Amino acid sequence: MTVLQELSAEARRAQAVEAAIAALTLEEKVSLLGGQDMWSLPAVERIGLRSLVMTDGPVGVRPPTGLSCDDPSTAFPSPTGQAASWDAGLVRRIGQVIAQEARARGVHMLLGPTINLHRTPLGGRHFENFSEDPLLTGEIGAAFIRGVQDGGVAATPKHYVAGDSETERLTLDVQLDEKVLRELYLLPFETAVKEAHAWAMMAAYNSVLGSTMTENVRLQHGVLKGEWGFDGAVVSDWGACRDTERAAMGGTDIGMPAGEHAFGAALVEAVRSNRVPEMDVDGQARRVLRLAARVGLLEGAPAAVPEELLPMDQDGSALAREAAVRSFVLVRNEGGVLPLDQGRLGRVALIGTAAAAPRVMGGGSAEVVPPYVVTPLEGLAQALPDGVELVHEPGVDPAATLPAATGPEWTELTALFRGKDGSVLYREDLEQGALRHEFAKPAGLSAADIAEVEILGRLTPPADGSYSFSACGLGRLELTLDGRRCFATRLRPRHEDPLAAVLLPPEERTVVELAAEVPVEVRLVQRGVPKELAPAIGSFRLGYAADGPGADELISRATFAAATADVAVVLVSTTEEVESEGVDRTTLDLPGRQDDLVEAVLAANPNTVVVVNSGSPVHLPWRERAAAVLLSWFPGQEFGAALADVLLGAEEPGGRLPTTWPVRQEDCPVLAVRPEHGILAYDEGLFIGYRGWERHDREPAYWFGHGLGYTDWTYDNVRVEPSADPESVAVATVSLVNSGARSGREVVQLYAVSECAECIETDRPARQLAAFAVVEAAPGERVEVRLPVPLRAVQGWERRGGGRRILPGRHRVEAGRSVADLRVRAVLEYPLA
Repeated sequence: MTVLQELSAEARRAQAVEAAIAALTLEEKVSLLGGQDMWSLPAVERIGLRSLVMTDGPVGVRPPTGLSCDDPSTAFPSPTGQAASWDAGLVRRIGQVIAQEARARGVHMLLGPTINLHRTPLGGRHFENFSEDPLLTGEIGAAFIRGVQDGGVAATPKHYVAGDSETERLTLDVQLDEKVLRELYLLPFETAVKEAHAWAMMAAYNSVLGSTMTENVRLQHGVLKGEWGFDGAVVSDWGACRDTERAAMGGTDIGMPAGEHAFGAALVEAVRSNRVPEMDVDGQARRVLRLAARVGLLEGAPAAVPEELLPMDQDGSALAREAAVRSFVLVRNEGGVLPLDQGRLGRVALIGTAAAAPRVMGGGSAEVVPPYVVTPLEGLAQALPDGVELVHEPGVDPAATLPAATGPEWTELTALFRGKDGSVLYREDLEQGALRHEFAKPAGLSAADIAEVEILGRLTPPADGSYSFSACGLGRLELTLDGRRCFATRLRPRHEDPLAAVLLPPEERTVVELAAEVPVEVRLVQRGVPKELAPAIGSFRLGYAADGPGADELISRATFAAATADVAVVLVSTTEEVESEGVDRTTLDLPGRQDDLVEAVLAANPNTVVVVNSGSPVHLPWRERAAAVLLSWFPGQEFGAALADVLLGAEEPGGRLPTTWPVRQEDCPVLAVRPEHGILAYDEGLFIGYRGWERHDREPAYWFGHGLGYTDWTYDNVRVEPSADPESVAVATVSLVNSGARSGREVVQLYAVSECAECIETDRPARQLAAFAVVEAAPGERVEVRLPVPLRAVQGWERRGGGRRILPGRHRVEAGRSVADLRVRAVLEYPLA
């Protein structure tokens, strides 16, 4: 579209919105401001307005009808993994594919990306956020937003603002300095509005400086809609819209979901009683209608992206594989063990439960059901050349609960939803013995319709012996085998957070002796879930495991496999109990006896590669004894294929750390996630992440920005020249050469450093990321990259008068491979001569 065509379309949308406002009654306008169910807003047919459908989607499209293998979505790497690519173009393409899949499901509004910060590695949704740095978070988040909206779907950056931890997230009050709020936590959201022009925004549960975000006049009306000029709609987090008048006048435009927001009849009555001006409701409705118009739901209003310009038929699987490769961060590679020399390989030992059952995404609203998952075992088996033997030993299982029933010994796995009269309301065929309908019940059912839910299956034991079964869920759960009751128990929540209570329920186990090849009918029934825990209905798991060797024996087997192999590859991982929405972590230790496993394998074979399958930092006490350490994050459905590409050298690991990786938990600059008397004080000020590590003169395991490839780079110089862009203080040109033996990819990082006495304040970081870019070059090839230096690189927030001001005197820019590996420098003065 030309500029004139865009302006014409915008004018027509505005006219259609105003005509709709004029035609609507007060009751109809108010109806637009609240969910009609869990995921949608109502239609108003007489003005040509269709229903707007929302859903979650940081790593893929979560179907509004609930998680089901019948409706899979491409699963991309977790947001931390996406940010580890430092590649805005790649992330924009991910957004486009997610939008394509959203449109195919009739979804118009994606509830993401999450652009809070990695304030502390203990944050439970660390994996769902991009980075500890606000500039990297803002730029990668903006790319995701652009990609989604390229596809005609509204992106909804969240959680505005300071929703950086999970403990007491519904009620906590974040107390922080205005300077800290402006320079760190608001910056990614400002970028989302000013650069990516997000069409929607989600208000967080928490309060900031005493006012809950859905009612925060200063931050929603004053900053978001006023200073930044945001013209989209603000939607509450689910259940966060609590007070009718304060939310309506505090900047929240949409309360979600149905039955859990404060609008509706109460808002109509407040307007009739003159407690809420009708013009405020008009403003809310106008923003909702503008959103609907942009996604093509308002008659007479052209969609923001014409159908002929929508990205179509993109290959999600190929992009998921590429994205995983780009996300992997090689933090150690002693002696160049990677890539593996295939000509010298005779036997490879692949060790760890994650080799066959990896974690490809984190827990909570970010989960999707992918069409398939390529496991590391499958990926390596497919990629290794003929004649190379691949042996797998599971080692120790880090999970605290039994896995869902699955495998060739199980058949006819089915779920039945029954009504009060015992009739079957809905039947679902299962690939494993788990149901996930916490956000939406299937087939349009409501919680009130469902009396009980059953998971059924036939198990043919492969051998005589002991078999463990479990129920993991809430309510009254009864397990029977061939009609014989094994247990009937009532399981109650073990977490205060309502979503965590459902996602991380308690478990009841039993052990049964079974005979080989004698089928048994297994039935697990859930009933009696309290009304206040209705999301738990149809969200539970039938666990199963055949009893086997103990941990010591499993470690011994893994050690033998490693000792008799040319190379050992060990996968260690976190579990859903460790990294999930609704709970913060208490430790950075790997769960279970995985450290013991790694130590034993390293002792048996020093030629060992350790792959860390976690969404956020964990302790790596053996890291300096491993030949190589590769961080894979939660890498999405193509994990195994991408891992084989990188280990065998078909691809170079492309990632750089978006967050600092500690040696010990106690060294981290920030650990506080638990509020005191309802208040979470951000007393650390600006010193989170690498800023804090430098401030306290502590050495982490791996610095922000660190990452190795399969080639070497020589940085020649950085030149600074004036910029014609009023938002840039200068343009820095970095010259570098691929000095290695193969083609490669480098992430050029530019940091701003204050040299003037006034800049080196007690409350200013030593340096901060100013710009970055990805370059590629053949061996011996020289490349130059131009990096605009944003004005903010030489500015600070003025506490007394408010607003940003230029810090006087000299500054410099430093370019290199990480915040601790800066190769070239140049003086930066403002204004430049």
